[in-house]
Amino acid sequence: MVFTATYHSPLGLAVIESDGEVLTGLRFADEKAWAGKMEGRKAAAAIPVIAATIRWLDDYFSGKRTGNATMGKQPENVTIGKQTENATIGVKADARIVVQPGGTMFQQRVWQALLAIPYGETVSYGEIARMVSCRSAQAVGQAVGANPIALLIPCHRVIAANGNLGGYAYGEERKKRLLACEQQGKHKTFFC
Repeated sequence: MVFTATYHSPLGLAVIESDGEVLTGLRFADEKAWAGKMEGRKAAAAIPVIAATIRWLDDYFSGKRTGNATMGKQPENVTIGKQTENATIGVKADARIVVQPGGTMFQQRVWQALLAIPYGETVSYGEIARMVSCRSAQAVGQAVGANPIALLIPCHRVIAANGNLGGYAYGEERKKRLLACEQQGKHKTFFC
């Protein structure tokens, strides 16, 4: 069963998905297009992992969470789990959010590499390719674009080698705004 909650962020509607135990999706969505998709899904803001994700998003967008919440050595006691045979990763954030996106082993390696990008910094697709021992920045770009858990797995921090933003599944304007506010790093509210 898929449990779903929506979150109204400063960048628009975000959809949070869980199987009831782990976070399986966090995406920005078109509000009008999403309205009819709630049928057949159980709305569940009270599911602990969804409630914790909402708190995490509140902190992120209010500027209280300026460290990289997905790094294992942060003061928030976040740990990164091992890859398993069914190609999932586990990330415990604040001991309440376990992120477990499904994907291929290659996608999992790329998503693990994204977790190493510090808040307020960017890396190129080529740098990620080197980190995961892949010769193709294009293949890395496809894996980055397939990331089902935005923000917690910071795919928005990957840019083209020439400094251009590159693609972003949720639009270039969202990526630009996310990076601008993160790079300022000391903001009091998300939109400084």
